[in-house]
Amino acid sequence: MEEQLQVTSSELEIIKQDFEKKSSKLGKKMEQLEEERMHLKLDVGVQKLEAEKLRKRKNEVEKDLEGLKTDYKKLRLSMRTTGLGKTSEQRR
Repeated sequence: MEEQLQVTSSELEIIKQDFEKKSSKLGKKMEQLEEERMHLKLDVGVQKLEAEKLRKRKNEVEKDLEGLKTDYKKLRLSMRTTGLGKTSEQRR
């Protein structure tokens, strides 16, 4: 009976050690995944900031373009009114 208890106890110890090894490996894997998740969250944050900067810059450029279009129209109208841009034959 004692011999059987020792064998069972040894088997339990082996199972316990295997469990602890697997548990330790899984714990390390969880830590790695958590760290990777944190890095990915940081990357997402950086990408969001970059996208916002680009949106703002795009809006500024679009406003500038609209201003240039308006100025161009005014210039063309002014040139037509004053007769600039016409050849000497067209002025006659």
